Amino acid sequence: MIRLNRETDYGIGILTLIARDPSGRFNAASLAAKRGLPQPVVSKILKHLARSDLLVSYRGAKGGYGLARNPEAISIAEIITVLEGPIALTDCIEDGQEACQYGDHCNISNVWNHINDVVLKALSAISLAEMTQADTRSELGQTHHLEFTGVRHVREH
Repeated sequence: MIRLNRETDYGIGILTLIARDPSGRFNAASLAAKRGLPQPVVSKILKHLARSDLLVSYRGAKGGYGLARNPEAISIAEIITVLEGPIALTDCIEDGQEACQYGDHCNISNVWNHINDVVLKALSAISLAEMTQADTRSELGQTHHLEFTGVRHVREH
């Protein structure tokens, strides 16, 4: 199973909340309360996102965190890469054929490279702004569609 870690899932949810008000400033306590997450976890994620230039940290009485760029300019692939590292479905994609004990005799690494490229392209095509719209629609109980090159996934909420 290909699975994002919990911190990445939380991070995307936190960024989705922030993206609803792109010029706003948010603190860890309010975001934790809205998402039902422990504040220390939210604080850790916010600091990580700020170090990676997805968020800006503001000091002072009206401080907090805000988006560093418009939500349309931030892709889900970028967020995943910041929180998880490079998007690589197999070791040979990230580390090359020498990472695999069968690398010299592998006849499918090119296929994995192609699949990885398709996944990366699909995730790069989805912006944080789109995630915000999907999040709003799902709260309203509507259907939303995510389309990946040739694969369509429909989910009812």
